[in-house]
Amino acid sequence: MSCGSNDKESVNSAPSAKEKSERISVPDFNSDSAFYYLKRQVEFGPRVPNTDAHKKCADFLIQTLGDFADTVYVQETTVTAFDGTKLDIQNIIGVFNPDNRSRILLSAHWDTRPFADEDPDPENFYTPIDGANDGGSGVAVLLEIARHLSKKPIETGIDIIFFDAEDYGAHSKYDGQAEDTWALGSQYWAQNPHTPGYYARYGILLDMVGAENATFKHEGYSMYYAPNIVRRVWQKAQRAGYGNYFVNRQTGYIMDDHYYINKYRNIPTINIIHQDDSTPHGFFEQWHTVDDTIEYIDKNTLKAVGQTVLKVIYKD
Repeated sequence: MSCGSNDKESVNSAPSAKEKSERISVPDFNSDSAFYYLKRQVEFGPRVPNTDAHKKCADFLIQTLGDFADTVYVQETTVTAFDGTKLDIQNIIGVFNPDNRSRILLSAHWDTRPFADEDPDPENFYTPIDGANDGGSGVAVLLEIARHLSKKPIETGIDIIFFDAEDYGAHSKYDGQAEDTWALGSQYWAQNPHTPGYYARYGILLDMVGAENATFKHEGYSMYYAPNIVRRVWQKAQRAGYGNYFVNRQTGYIMDDHYYINKYRNIPTINIIHQDDSTPHGFFEQWHTVDDTIEYIDKNTLKAVGQTVLKVIYKD
């Protein structure tokens, strides 16, 4: 289902050499703007499917992405959660340069965890989380990238997808970690893309990209399916001075949205995801707790990730 598109002003004359040069220069990622987009999401409350906050945030994302993209598709469906709950979900897709068959896929999940099942207080085990970092940060970075793409277009086709129902996996304290209970929105999209036969040359998933002193390592599935893309992205980051964030070390395999994009669509897709050796679960300290709030977001991390992705797609 398409939500329409913005009219673009037509240009009758061919661009000059100077204009071409300006088109491929890398914009300066604005972390204040990204933080604003993150704050707007968190203000709705936990974005759990079937809730009012979820519906209101969807409207905000559709409207905001629609301000920037050529076309926005809203893919609505109903999926079944691990406990049998029927979830009404929306994958929100912004398309830039729809006629260009050479495409790059950028994605993040926009829903939040319905359970704080990693919280130190058992009283919070069934409390929904704000998801400032786990959900909000990746979406915020991509909205800021979308804003730049609308101001300084590139010729490559770009698709930005906000996946729903990524974080409605089985409750860790009582139901185990059944793999396919996670990433329900990306599982659906990967088997039912918004464009029949959709393909991109590669994809980049952002997950938990806003914590202070975050470290992004070579995640296992990323290296299995798309090692060249991992190396390219990490090299861009390190040359830009973000080597303290993007660390050259391989880690284990993380079941996330990118796995299903690789599995079902055969698009080599990597995951830029915060991994922390100092925590029992291997992620940022506030992961799946009620403390995943905006107070723990660091604009410097948003900048490092956003600027790196801009450098990758503008110098592709």
